[in-house]
Parts: sequence; structure tokens; C-alpha cells
Amino acid sequence: MSPVEHCEDPEPSEPVPAGSLRVLHVPVRSGTAGCAARFFRTPLGGRTAVGFTSLEQLVATLGADHPWITLAEPALRALAAPLGITTVTVDPQLTAPWVTERRTRTGNWHVQPQPSEPSAALDPLIG
Repeated sequence: MSPVEHCEDPEPSEPVPAGSLRVLHVPVRSGTAGCAARFFRTPLGGRTAVGFTSLEQLVATLGADHPWITLAEPALRALAAPLGITTVTVDPQLTAPWVTERRTRTGNWHVQPQPSEPSAALDPLIG
């Protein structure tokens, strides 16, 4: 066999073996018709869906009280696609401290209270 057949591709074209589905713990928010997947923004401002490979990862990043559902990765992609979201971030590691002050449009400073749970993995997508 050639060396190419023995090397491991650090980024394989298929993230999981054919025929198996990666199950993700997906953060959700409550809505009037049930729950809806939460979408986030990457550090560069792009929109992304987020999933965690373990409940422990989700709890460590978003807190124990954050609601979630389990979805296969293709199902999460299908939910995000109509919104123009093509990126799925799995097990995000980037966290940012909660912003406690911000300048309003009038130039005054507004102080925001800090949440009791850990900071979100990515900035929540509003709207």
C-alpha cells in the first residue's frame, strides 16, 4: 500500500463514517409554539448554528439551566439553511467575558448586570 493510504487526513471530507449520524446537544430557547434552536454569531460576525457532542460540554459553556434538545447534525443544518446559515460550530471553545458597560446612542454609559451563569460560547444572535 502507498503512504497516502496510511496517512490520516486531519480534516476528512466526511466528518463521520458513512451511515452513522453525529448526535448533537443543541441550545434552544422557549417560544410560543414550543422551542426554537438558538443561533449565534462567530467572533467575526458570521451567523452559525451551535451543537455540542456532550451534555457536559454544553453545561460547561452555557450553564446547567440552559435548555437543549438532541438533533442529528443534518437536522440542525436543515433548520439553519432557510435562514441562510450554512455554518455549524461543534463544541465551541471561545468564550468572551460578559460586557458590563456600553455606550448608548446619546453617548451615555449604560451598565448591564452580569449573568449568574458562564458566558455564552458565542455572542447570541438577536432577532
